[in-house]
Amino acid sequence: MPVEFLGIGGTHDGSETHARSGGVFDKEYTLRLARAHEDFGWDRVLFAYGSGSPDPAQAAAYVATKLDKLQILLAHRPNVSYPTFAAKTFATLDQISDGRLTVHFITGGNDHEQQREGDHLTKDERYGRTREAIQIIKKAWTSDEPFDFEGEYYRFKDYVSDVKPVQKPRPGVSFGGSSPAAYAAGGAEADIYCLWGEPLAQTAEQIESVRAAALAAGRTDVPRIQVAFRPIIAPTEELAWEKAYATVGAIKDRTKGGQPLTRRHKLTEPENTGSQRLLAVAARGERFDRALWTPTAAATGGAGNSNALVGTPETVAQALLDYYDLGVEILSARGYDMLGDTIDFGRYVIPIVREEVAKRDAERASEVVRAPAEDALAVDG
Repeated sequence: MPVEFLGIGGTHDGSETHARSGGVFDKEYTLRLARAHEDFGWDRVLFAYGSGSPDPAQAAAYVATKLDKLQILLAHRPNVSYPTFAAKTFATLDQISDGRLTVHFITGGNDHEQQREGDHLTKDERYGRTREAIQIIKKAWTSDEPFDFEGEYYRFKDYVSDVKPVQKPRPGVSFGGSSPAAYAAGGAEADIYCLWGEPLAQTAEQIESVRAAALAAGRTDVPRIQVAFRPIIAPTEELAWEKAYATVGAIKDRTKGGQPLTRRHKLTEPENTGSQRLLAVAARGERFDRALWTPTAAATGGAGNSNALVGTPETVAQALLDYYDLGVEILSARGYDMLGDTIDFGRYVIPIVREEVAKRDAERASEVVRAPAEDALAVDG
């Protein structure tokens, strides 16, 4: 089973531990960070979406024209553009990138953040709208004939797009969420289902929920699973833990007095199920399994990808392999010093994981070859 690594396509050098040093869209830094991912063995980067952030599609297009191999995961919230328009945007970007685009659909877990751009649907309604948007965009990418659509959230007639993606039949669709409504929508429509890093047992439960939803939707395949972490690595375990506690200290310094790190996410009582799950795990304890550490999530109010993996590169690599053994094919990682951590993770962790995955694949292949031979011997005997 192949393994892929997803990083972050940041447009400035700020993170939870420190404020950015320049503008919100620093072109030089954006390209430097993307190039570090390409040079150090990562497969793709995510260009995230926020109501006040730079347009991720344009940032992604800028990077795509400068780099030849790095793949792009573009975050998109369906409330910000009509699906037929979005389909053209994505197809054009797939053309610009020579077929390196995957689209990550964000339904939105915070009412206030959604309302900043005029979206007043409830969360369950938003999932229904996202599902319709994905269906429309898929058809716009693949249909050479005009088609009509009559749904609960979208209605149009006689649409056909002249611009088609490079990828055939279409680019991949990525989706995330931890509620029953999310499992239902993503299980039905996603090629990749994204989860935030939780303990192994809870991750296995979520994977089963996604697969069950896919089967309930009548699919014969299931989405590939992606899980996201914040790696904190150092040459020794002692140094890694010193770094981890310094990281949480820096986050707490920035959130003194209950000040949130972003306008999108409160430090307490988050609305979205994924963040609620992260805080529930943190309330149970700080350390789980081989290297999972929760204080980074607790300090940020469970904001997004926020649980850490702490240890030497070997420890963190083995922890990632534990998730791979659960069926996770895409490993997402983002450090707090985005550029430096991208290089260190790519230099020291990714090679270990890839080597171990290759060994596992070789062992499975040999078992497949050996089994028929053993059956033949049994028959001959």
